[in-house]
Amino acid sequence: MPTTHPAQTRPQLRKTIDEMIDSGFLGVTLRVHDEHGEWTVGAGTAEPGHSTAPPIDGHVRIGSNTKTFIATVVLQLVAEGSLGLDDPVTGHLPGFDLHERITVRMLLQHTSGIFNFTGDYDPDGTFVPGSPATTSGKAWAESRFTTHRPDDLVRLALSKPARFAPGTGWSYSNTNYVLARLLIEKVTGRPVAEEMHRRILGPLGLAGTVQPTTQTDLPAPHARAYYRYEEDGEHTTVDVTCHNPSWISSGGDMISTTRDLHTFVSALTGGGLLPAALLAEMCTPHPTGIPNMDYGLGVFVLTTDGGRTVISHNGGIAGHAALMYSTPDGATTLTAALNYVDDADLSMAAAFQRASQRLVAEVFDGGQAGPAR
Repeated sequence: MPTTHPAQTRPQLRKTIDEMIDSGFLGVTLRVHDEHGEWTVGAGTAEPGHSTAPPIDGHVRIGSNTKTFIATVVLQLVAEGSLGLDDPVTGHLPGFDLHERITVRMLLQHTSGIFNFTGDYDPDGTFVPGSPATTSGKAWAESRFTTHRPDDLVRLALSKPARFAPGTGWSYSNTNYVLARLLIEKVTGRPVAEEMHRRILGPLGLAGTVQPTTQTDLPAPHARAYYRYEEDGEHTTVDVTCHNPSWISSGGDMISTTRDLHTFVSALTGGGLLPAALLAEMCTPHPTGIPNMDYGLGVFVLTTDGGRTVISHNGGIAGHAALMYSTPDGATTLTAALNYVDDADLSMAAAFQRASQRLVAEVFDGGQAGPAR
């Protein structure tokens, strides 16, 4: 049964959480802030074979939610005049021989056309592997404590053909956000983790959030994360709670809590981190080709089945995942942390998508979910 700390019962949310556990997630914690106050729930287990539920305020690797933090720092630098959104990136990072038309905006918007170093797809659906360090399976599991330099990840991506000419398409690429990290470090002269703390984590009091870059441990308390791979017909499951996240770098390396994610996204959308004009730029949707899901600058701009706009980013990384949703004014937020057994086939992806849609429908549309997409 779920462990709850309710402002009200919310039976449909409780049911959805139970169904997430039934679909294969090990543990789920959920936090909702709205006109009724704060509501939290935890269900499942922090690790297999134990009955202890995942901690409500536990730490979790937040994966691509990192991109929203990185984009916010870049936009703060734009606000200060240290960068221009339409500056050619090569003018700030000349050592990579980037296409001269690739701008800062294109990095944040995923319209640069640069290959995704974690692997990408050809138009016919063929998967093109990226860095050996990010190849799924035994190779990743056995090399998960290796340190990888962000420069090397970028250079590997640039050795692959561009997906399209700069600004002419949309393709999600972790490489864009490693370049954004390098921009931050070049312009400020400080490591990205230090700049992140100075600008966001410290001012907002996000004591449970860190950008580890190469740090392997996860602060306590936390649920555990697992990765399963197959070799010669045998399946092996490895505890990957601790690993060196430099393989994904600022494409998804941060650690946080559901409470800190709420504080961050409500401050961001509420206008506490960026000037109004740049916040509007951040939340201006650019078409992605995904139904009801466009992309701004470091955020997805969703249209719910009920027609509401929601600002969001989600992320999953090696058996941990986090959800982050907010109304454009920051008044209603939904944040969640998940732990599960990950694998090369992304077996939990469909369940993750279905659960996210149902949670959004319940919190932002009053439970009025449309047909499954």
